[in-house]
Amino acid sequence: MDKSPNPTEQDLRETLAPLLGTDPAEIAPDANLVVLGLSSLELMRLVSGWRRAGVPAQFDALVADPTLNGWLAHFAGLADTAPAADSGAAR
Repeated sequence: MDKSPNPTEQDLRETLAPLLGTDPAEIAPDANLVVLGLSSLELMRLVSGWRRAGVPAQFDALVADPTLNGWLAHFAGLADTAPAADSGAAR
């Protein structure tokens, strides 16, 4: 059972739009969020919030590809690797 509430594309758009001073629909999937105005401090706050919500977001991975598409791929990867991480923890 997957309990991690990974953000959807719409969640990301709605979270990022006020930080970028734009409408959620205006954020292009491949636009660089840092160039659009997202600061590293804001990104750290987002990562902290996601971690508190049970999403093991990685700051370095999000900075490496600061686009909606990159972030969605990161969150999809977390969902894909979660069961494997749990199964190896008992050793």
